[in-house]
Amino acid sequence: MKKILIGIAAAALMAPAFADEMATPDEAKAMSEKAQSAVNEMGSEAAFAAFADPDGDFQEKDLYVFCMDMDGVMLSHAVKPELAGKNLLDFNEYGDLLFQDMVTLAQESGEGWVDYNWPYPGTDEIKQKTSYIASNDEGFFCGVGAYK
Repeated sequence: MKKILIGIAAAALMAPAFADEMATPDEAKAMSEKAQSAVNEMGSEAAFAAFADPDGDFQEKDLYVFCMDMDGVMLSHAVKPELAGKNLLDFNEYGDLLFQDMVTLAQESGEGWVDYNWPYPGTDEIKQKTSYIASNDEGFFCGVGAYK
């Protein structure tokens, strides 16, 4: 029990510091647009490598880039590379069909915001998150999300 209380206290003390490291939706949109440009200018292979580099320009605070095709297959995920190649179209673990919503938005508008529920980093709490997705010249989209 003592270890649990120490863990809870440590998490509570770290939460305010971690909160300062959380990005805003505006920062997520800017990174998503930068990822769109990277794919258009460098091609997907070089862009995916840039997105995965933790010391590069595409991982900042809690932001990272993910890319998906119009069938719902994850093409690249900067922090969970094991998701690449998986079809996530029907993923609904937190009460949202977020990837279906993203694909629909990409097909209809090319870019925009998708709101959904997602676990908050370092906790089991589910919070509202929003991702800005932007289609590129190669026919897929990339997104970057931030908590609301």
